[in-house]
Amino acid sequence: MADEAKRTRTVRVATYNIHRGRGLDGRTRLERIAGVLATIDADVIALQEVIGASPLKAGQAAELGAALGMGWVMAPTRHLRTALFGNVVLSRLPIRHHQQHDLTWKTCEHRGVQRVDLALDDDTLHFYNVHFGTSLLERRSQAVKLASIVHDRRVVGPKIVLGDFNEWARGIEKDILAERLQSVDLRKHLKRGGRTYPGFFPILHLDHIYYEGKVEVLKVSMPRDRMTLMASDHLPLVADLKIGFD
Repeated sequence: MADEAKRTRTVRVATYNIHRGRGLDGRTRLERIAGVLATIDADVIALQEVIGASPLKAGQAAELGAALGMGWVMAPTRHLRTALFGNVVLSRLPIRHHQQHDLTWKTCEHRGVQRVDLALDDDTLHFYNVHFGTSLLERRSQAVKLASIVHDRRVVGPKIVLGDFNEWARGIEKDILAERLQSVDLRKHLKRGGRTYPGFFPILHLDHIYYEGKVEVLKVSMPRDRMTLMASDHLPLVADLKIGFD
């Protein structure tokens, strides 16, 4: 039993499209995003639509990391005026490795998946932060690429894949991913079925969590209060997971 306990860890993960820190009231207030994330109290967080460093500012990733006392790594996909723009992972766990894969399709907006390897004692958890495109053919191509990247047998150990997939109904994208990955069925855990967009009156199910390996879903939540309903155009999606290692 002692050996089994040593080889499992419970980790709280979250995914949140912060919409550049701009809320549904039209105001850009990063302190609201920091407040939402502090309340979530996750060990590792996948963020999308984050403004990074520019010649004049440290950027939102640095500000959120400092506010929450968390380490961070950014995977920019493009520039927003003079600043970097893309995905960010915030983590309380030590970061062993960081890698970025391009998912851009044809002439559409640049997209990517961010892989972060996290230390859980002597073991490693692979964490993938995703932001897919908005067109059907684009997402289909990105799903194929993502499934191949995550299923790489050279990367050993449990894997968590989460982010903004921009698909609200079951379609080809989910079928492609389901061939190789397990999906967290949000309908089993959430009364509203995981609808996270738009934030104030969510009707679309855009944010998802997948996994591979020894992962048990303990709890899923989608915080809904005055601050989360206003801070971004998405709601955060949170999951407590029990991670097992061979």
